[in-house]
Amino acid sequence: QVQLVESGGGLVQAGGSLRLSCVGSGRTFSSNAMGWFRQAPGKEREFVATINWTGDSTITTVSVKGRFTISRDNAKNTVYLQMNSLKFEDTAVYYCAASRSLASATTQAGNYDYWGQGTQVTVSS
Repeated sequence: QVQLVESGGGLVQAGGSLRLSCVGSGRTFSSNAMGWFRQAPGKEREFVATINWTGDSTITTVSVKGRFTISRDNAKNTVYLQMNSLKFEDTAVYYCAASRSLASATTQAGNYDYWGQGTQVTVSS
């Protein structure tokens, strides 16, 4: 059974940092694009960041550019999201995702086949 399991969420004050991790099991994702999405209460899920299979190409949404960094460790089948200078508006459930076939970074949720259960990030103002 293929699974993605996120961890690292929690409560943090504005201006603080968190590092999210997402570990894959059941298959390797070393040849596939992976990404992070988030969903705030009452809002639709939105794209946050994506990374290609080698880790040398990333895309981040404008609202987190310069604050969030996506990276991966293929040996550990893991993708990370380093979040710095957190703002109240970053509060959301964060989901990691993996594509079954695409190697290039992709911002489209429809291109991802596997999703984690989500981890809550709460930023207090």
